[in-house]
Amino acid sequence: MNYQVIIPAAGSGKRMGAGYNKLLMNLAGRPIILHTLDVFEKDPYCSRIILVIQPDDEPFFKDIQSRYPKIHIVLGGSERQYSVYNGLKAAEADGIILVHDGARPFIRPKTISSLVECARKEGAAIAAVPVKDTIKKATDLKVIETVDRSSLWQVQTPQAFRFSVLQSAHEQAKLEGYLGTDEASLVEKGGYPVKIVESDYDNIKLTTPEDIYFAEAILRKRQQQ
Repeated sequence: MNYQVIIPAAGSGKRMGAGYNKLLMNLAGRPIILHTLDVFEKDPYCSRIILVIQPDDEPFFKDIQSRYPKIHIVLGGSERQYSVYNGLKAAEADGIILVHDGARPFIRPKTISSLVECARKEGAAIAAVPVKDTIKKATDLKVIETVDRSSLWQVQTPQAFRFSVLQSAHEQAKLEGYLGTDEASLVEKGGYPVKIVESDYDNIKLTTPEDIYFAEAILRKRQQQ
C-alpha cells in the first residue's frame, strides 16, 4: 500500500556539537540525511517524501532534489511539532502518512511495510523496541522506585497514521496550545488508540557524537550480511 512520509530535517545539531545541522554531517562519506532519504526513495510504495528544512539549508537540499525526485521541500517551524504540521499541510490529504526522524538512517523496509499495514487497519502505529535496561524513577538523584520494565517500550520512528487521524490530532493540539513529545502523543491525547509494531535495535537516532561510532558499526555489519 502506498504512503507518504514527512521527514523533519530542520534541527540545529546542538547535542551533536557540530555547530550546524547534524543531518549534513558525514557518515561513511555521505551526509546522514542522504542515508535516510535512500530508504524511502528506493521504496516503490513511497509516493512522496516531504522534507521539512530550515532556510539556511535550502541550497543543499535544492541541490540534491534532482537525485531524489520524490522530495517536496517545506520550511519548518520553531518546534518539531510545528514543522511536522507544515509538512502535513503539503501532503496529499488521503491514505497513510508516516513521520520519520531524518537522523534515523537504519530503518528497515520490512518495518515500514508493517507500520503502513497496521496504520491502515488500526489508524495509528508506532515503531518501538522493548526496554532492556532496568529503569529507576528518581527525584534529586534519589531513587523513588524501580519501574517494571516488562510493559515499557522505547519508541522510535517511523510513526504511521491514517491522514485524517494525524490531521485531526494536530489541529486539536494547535487549538489547545498543546506541545507533545511526538506525533503519537498528540493522537493519544485525542483519545485515539495507538498500536506498537516491534522494530529492531539498529534503528538508532543519531543525536550525540558517540552515536556516529555505533552508526559506523551498523553500516559495517550490514555490508557483511
